[in-house]
Amino acid sequence: MAGNSKRRGAMRKPGSKKGAVVGSGGQRAKGLQGKGPTPKAADRPNHPAHRRANAAAKADQQRSQRRRAAEAAPEIVAGRNPVVECLRAEIPATALYVALGVETDDRVTEAVQIAASRGISVLEVQRGELDRITGGAMHQGLGLQVPPYEYADPRDLLELAAQSGNPPLLVALDGVTDPRNLGAVVRSAAAFGAHGVVLPQRRSASVTAVAWRTSAGTAARLPIAVATNLTRQLKEWAEAGLMVVGLDADGTVDVDGLDLATGPLVVVVGSEGRGLSRLVRETCDQTVSIPMAPGVESLNASVAAGVVLAEVARRRRQSARA
Repeated sequence: MAGNSKRRGAMRKPGSKKGAVVGSGGQRAKGLQGKGPTPKAADRPNHPAHRRANAAAKADQQRSQRRRAAEAAPEIVAGRNPVVECLRAEIPATALYVALGVETDDRVTEAVQIAASRGISVLEVQRGELDRITGGAMHQGLGLQVPPYEYADPRDLLELAAQSGNPPLLVALDGVTDPRNLGAVVRSAAAFGAHGVVLPQRRSASVTAVAWRTSAGTAARLPIAVATNLTRQLKEWAEAGLMVVGLDADGTVDVDGLDLATGPLVVVVGSEGRGLSRLVRETCDQTVSIPMAPGVESLNASVAAGVVLAEVARRRRQSARA
């Protein structure tokens, strides 16, 4: 039998001997230990959900960059009536574009005269160039370049109010997205003695030429600030001693019972459709409604703001005479 072990095919290959071998040093036992919970799909680099999350974040960043670039770029108001209205409202413009060969009428003549008297550059350009400048809008031969609005800091509004010698009166807009409503609120705020207006950074109209025109130029005289987080800003003002009052159809008091009007006050105006957001409503010290005739559901946001601000101004005049 010994000779059989030397036959080819009967010999065991070197290193294939069965039996005791060098141990693994416990590495296999450690490999069996748990490594914690499985990461979420979006946190796994090679998972499709992770790629989708990265793509969504990148798209959001690009949208933010485009929004900031649009806010920093000058705006072009196109059309004879809009241009004349902006110039009448003394909107700070930097250039008036007039198409070569345009048919002159009273509006064109008035626009050129106002621009020349205010030192605004009057530039004659080819109609094709004006088409490009206005983005293909119906310009009727006139375009007005308006620089981006310079917003104030919310912290500066209280300082300006303190310098006036009167109790602070501020107006905050919660989700008002129509620039015409924004302009009308700014106009009412200026008319009834408010010291400033604050807008949320997101989901809000900005001070465009439309808002300028609707405000009848008061946006140049009343500071408008932007708050990164409106709820947080309202809480900061509350800690500084201001009472926060929100306009709401189901308010705890109506405007006739607004006894907080004569003290330091913030009036919060909700959006055109849904009103005040939940967090802002919870931040308010009081919600105020406006009594209306039966059959009327609600008022426009800017009209409601004007009604309440007029009542605040009336009560403050009475308090000053007392």
